[in-house]
Order: sequence, then structure tokens, then C-alpha cells
Amino acid sequence: MAKFGKQELWQASSCLLCIAVAWVHLDDLGAGEFSGGWLTGPLFTLADDGSILFVLAIALTFLYRRIAAAIALVASLLCVPLYLYFIAPGSFRWVLRGEYSVPLRANFVWNNWAIAGSQAF
Repeated sequence: MAKFGKQELWQASSCLLCIAVAWVHLDDLGAGEFSGGWLTGPLFTLADDGSILFVLAIALTFLYRRIAAAIALVASLLCVPLYLYFIAPGSFRWVLRGEYSVPLRANFVWNNWAIAGSQAF
């Protein structure tokens, strides 16, 4: 059995942490109307694809560390728009004009899991 170094273990554990942050809350969001919206549907799909790429990055970390790091970076970039949507919904409404079914309460909102997910990037 091969002995893995600290770098591989740190990289795999950081990808695992990113998966945990994403999957804990993506499961709750996908069950409702959130995944079918004209804006939130694509954001949810991007984050879902990013979380799958994190799994691939974990698997490749112990074989090809640099390729796995590039995949993890792409996965992080895919997950960030969803986190930013929860942190700054006013900015999304300003940039992407459209008809929203829920009125805007604040331009910026403190959301613990979104802050944690955006900090992972």
C-alpha cells in the first residue's frame, strides 16, 4: 500500500469539506421550486455539477495531484455563483433583470452556509 504525503491528504480533505458544504444544502434546495426557476435552475445545476467534480478531484488526488487540483478549481468556480446568489440577491436582480416571484428584502443577506461555501473558493 502506498503511503500518501501531507499535500495529498490536505487536498483530499479540502475537497471533502467543499462537498460537505455543497451537498448538505443542495439536497434541501433541489426538492422545491428552486431548481426549476429561470435563474435559480441553472445556478443549481452548476453547483450540482461542481459537487460531482469535487468527487472526481478526490479520486484523482492520489494519482494525479495537479490534474485533481485543476478539477477542484473548476468545481469551485462552478459552485460560487449559487453562493453569491444567496449572499447578494440584490446584485443578481440588478444584473439579470426579469420577473421575480418573491420581493427583494435586502441587497445583501448573511447566510452561514453560503459564506462558508464562498470562502472555500
